[in-house]
Amino acid sequence: MNMYEAVIFMVLCAISQAVEMTFELQEHEVQCFHEFIPKNKKFTLEYQVISGGHFDVDCHILSPDSKKLYNEQRKQYDTFVHTSVEQGEYSFCFSNEFSTFAHKQVYFDLDLGEDDKASPGEQGADAHATALTQLEASAYSIHEALRLVVDYQNHHRLKEKIGREIAEYLCERVQNWSVAQTVLVIIVAFGQVFILRKFFDRPMPRGTASKVGI
Repeated sequence: MNMYEAVIFMVLCAISQAVEMTFELQEHEVQCFHEFIPKNKKFTLEYQVISGGHFDVDCHILSPDSKKLYNEQRKQYDTFVHTSVEQGEYSFCFSNEFSTFAHKQVYFDLDLGEDDKASPGEQGADAHATALTQLEASAYSIHEALRLVVDYQNHHRLKEKIGREIAEYLCERVQNWSVAQTVLVIIVAFGQVFILRKFFDRPMPRGTASKVGI
């Protein structure tokens, strides 16, 4: 039982801290998310616009002293990797102020990376002296493989959702164009009939009627 508890403890220590969210960003709106990050901590921000407008958004990251670490405008997707030089509350802001009427759906993933104890094979001399068993090493390898699978699944779901949004948008445009073409054809057909009837419905001038005799 102690061995299983040790394995569970090692796996829990290996789990990286991550924040993953999908949110709605209305027009002329700015939303900021705050996260406390310790010093010398490597973090990765990955974001992507799923739907809305031209699939673009403004993004900037502020350090605890309000210094801009990242500032990009009208990006569809991007990835930013940084190592914090000071601990404190970092701000991750997304802006849709440039949009007049289109609201956006944005996905972002903030990965704070591994702790110092994340990799059992890389423990220093100051760490507690615990001999790794083959079971513990296998558990850590399985954990890393599962993390990779989860990342692939998230990216696959994002691509699928974006493809579906684009397909629905194109379908709507094609449908509207077809309806407009149908209405135009009907109007032209009625117009032609009306014009042809006008040609044959002209009244005969007075006094021009011919008399028929025997």
